[in-house]
Amino acid sequence: MASLQVQATRAAPFALRVVQRREGLAAIVYRRRVNDQMEERFDRVAAISPLALTAASGLLRAALKAAGGQAKLEPGPFQPIDVDWGARVAGFAIVAKGLRDARRLSKSAEHFRAADATEAAAWFGRMQDGRGLRWVRALRIITEAVK
Repeated sequence: MASLQVQATRAAPFALRVVQRREGLAAIVYRRRVNDQMEERFDRVAAISPLALTAASGLLRAALKAAGGQAKLEPGPFQPIDVDWGARVAGFAIVAKGLRDARRLSKSAEHFRAADATEAAAWFGRMQDGRGLRWVRALRIITEAVK
């Protein structure tokens, strides 16, 4: 079973790794990219704070379950996420960075959970284009993460 998990992770476009921090469980979202040596590697997209992890547990479990993995949020190795859910989870991680209102984080997570996969991928791409701060602010307002 463990070897199947490793194979699935090696082929996955996104991955999630849950880690134990002093404040509680947190997570890190990774995206597969090709580096300068033409090797595929996971690059860190964003970290999900313990508060945001709690608020987005439904989103994260749905993403892990859709990729055929276990929907457990516990510390351990990388867990694969498919491209549709990966864009949603990565988008939420970027939007949630630095926010501390649990109710609003939960609302935002629900918006990402219900979002169209293509639209989530488009927003994720915009946030990665170098002018990301403007897009992050817009998406925070749209998903009700801020007032």
